[in-house]
Amino acid sequence: MSEQPNTRNKRLAAVIQRALEQTLARGLNDPRIRGLVSITGVELSQDLKTCTVKFSIYPQEHEKLTMHGLRDATAHIRRRVMKQIHIREMPRLVFKLDEGLKKQAEVMSLLAKARAEYSDTTGETPPDTPAQDGKESTP
Repeated sequence: MSEQPNTRNKRLAAVIQRALEQTLARGLNDPRIRGLVSITGVELSQDLKTCTVKFSIYPQEHEKLTMHGLRDATAHIRRRVMKQIHIREMPRLVFKLDEGLKKQAEVMSLLAKARAEYSDTTGETPPDTPAQDGKESTP
């Protein structure tokens, strides 16, 4: 019995995410919302009253302005999503900037820099890292 609410929660989160993506793809009439807005995740509270929407914005210089535009347009976005998915009670939307992609890009940049420095100091290409299971990866 405890699995059923969790499954419903996940299914509803996926439906809401698709509807949000479609709504944002069609565009909003807010000049503050600029750049490429990607929904990276949707989490619903157990009582289905709150929906946390994680998103990323590219290019990064539009982050703050777009974030304010999305937060101000939340009621409008909520109504459009509710019409798409035909739900009796639409959860309250809370938009949060997803820092995970930015951190991942920073790590990848640092790894590339370390690889380049290794090549410069030793004159060789760095060895490939082993696979997760401890075995050497084959190209």
